[in-house]
Amino acid sequence: MTFTTYILDVLTNSVYPARITIEDGVFKQIVPIIVEGKADVDMEGLMLPGFIDSHIHIESTMLTPAQFAKIAVMHGTTSVVCDPHEIANVSGIEGIEFMIENASTVPFNFYFSAPSCVPATSFETSGAILDSEDIEYLLQKDEIVALGEMMNFPGVINGDEEVLKKLELSRKYKKPIDGHAPLLSGEELDKYLEQYIVTDHECSNFHEAIEKKQKGMKIMVRDGSSAKNMEALFDFSERIDHLKNQESFGIIPTEVLERRIHSPIFDFIVSDDKHPNDLIEGHLNKSVKKAAELGIDVIKAIEMVTINPASHYNLDAGAIVTGARADFIIIDNIIDFNILKTYIAGECVFDGENVLFDAPDVETENRINTPKKTADDFDVLFEGDECEVNVIECMNGELLTQKTTATLKVKDGKVLPDIYDDVLKIAVVERYGNNNMSNAFIKGFGLKKGAIASSVAHDSHNIIVVGYDSEEMAEAVNMVIDNKGGIAVVSEDFSDSLALPIAGLMSNEDAFTVADKLEVLHKMASALGCKLDSPFMTMAFMALLVIPSIKISDKGLFDGDNFEFMDIILN
Repeated sequence: MTFTTYILDVLTNSVYPARITIEDGVFKQIVPIIVEGKADVDMEGLMLPGFIDSHIHIESTMLTPAQFAKIAVMHGTTSVVCDPHEIANVSGIEGIEFMIENASTVPFNFYFSAPSCVPATSFETSGAILDSEDIEYLLQKDEIVALGEMMNFPGVINGDEEVLKKLELSRKYKKPIDGHAPLLSGEELDKYLEQYIVTDHECSNFHEAIEKKQKGMKIMVRDGSSAKNMEALFDFSERIDHLKNQESFGIIPTEVLERRIHSPIFDFIVSDDKHPNDLIEGHLNKSVKKAAELGIDVIKAIEMVTINPASHYNLDAGAIVTGARADFIIIDNIIDFNILKTYIAGECVFDGENVLFDAPDVETENRINTPKKTADDFDVLFEGDECEVNVIECMNGELLTQKTTATLKVKDGKVLPDIYDDVLKIAVVERYGNNNMSNAFIKGFGLKKGAIASSVAHDSHNIIVVGYDSEEMAEAVNMVIDNKGGIAVVSEDFSDSLALPIAGLMSNEDAFTVADKLEVLHKMASALGCKLDSPFMTMAFMALLVIPSIKISDKGLFDGDNFEFMDIILN
């Protein structure tokens, strides 16, 4: 195939017409055309390298890899580096190999990292454990390009033998190590970085990111469904202050600093976790456009989803250069970023209207092994008229939580939630056959009645539920159990659910079908009073113990700052 078009060259930061020849799925020849005025071209629009999401959990889209690929190519994404630690926590190596096999059934570039923390901590019950021998087995696979995010930063800092062995194996096989170190700073950050952990996607403010960047980390700017950190990290008031500090040394002239303001100092734009109702609206194309609207130089933003991740993970993609695989997209312009066509290995996979491949249905062994629950299971007991309790406080669009307390009334020996102060009940039901569960209280969901439950609860993916009434909490959990995994909304007026029968995490349906059902559940949660933009995603992260400051597992309420359990009742 030979054609002429305008290309955006991420290596020279320039746009020019060129004659492109593609043979056997690679760029055989690229010849710039020197013309005066506008060139005659065969392919209208602007040719860019295909986009690369360098950190995403496919399971969080609730789609199989093959179904994910079908929606991703519509938005110009041709490659992802995905960490399958969600399904690994449920099904171990079997789950990872299912993801790799399913990914191979479609024309899309799936690269994987070996999940480093299965389980994420010893303070929860998961469906599997991956030790260093398992990690070595995975690192030898061609599909594995990195060691997945090292969430157990206390283990790194304190020299846990098994943790350090996994890091050593990654270096042995020359695979980069992804990090996960929210709010880690100072000497503790230095100890973490001593182990050659080179990326971080958990920065929630500019000062955190710039410290990590100055110490050698590559910073992933997250633009997901629950965590949206782009505005904070691209905050130009913070950036200008940082540059002015450099100017005060008198080393770099003012005019040079001014030119640098709109050039990003961070490295990648990533999704991390993306719900299907957000994914059908856009992927990295939407994030690049958003970055440009925030003031980032648009070509630099494109580099963050093309050449930068390709170079870091040693991928055969990311630039339109001779000898590289011919993964590219055609967009209308760099303002609107509408995707006109998507090509992978020189073959059109999206023609502007239709995706030109299908995704197969799959079956996997499920792991929902817990008895049905009753209302009594969700009661917190206390002798007295009232008691003071520890409370998880969540914020819209944030994974970080805050510790707070509340004084709650007690009736018939049961501690009551406070609907007026938005203190609700939260519980985690273990689903792997040990019959554990724990109860606590949470603030920030805004439910006035009813309950919401899900088998998507990072990272061990036990069943998590938030609600006002114990009876409805039990009904919501039992609906998830009946569906062999999924999301449920229950109230006295209505109830509905989304079944996720593949490991309790994913559906066989396409993105639009799953998104439609999820949108119905979002509207139902909103009708119950929920104030969060993405309530099920936020709820899922309330079980992720490695993100401060207070979370909950099937074993109890957890202090993420001190890495230990804490009491629910204070008096």
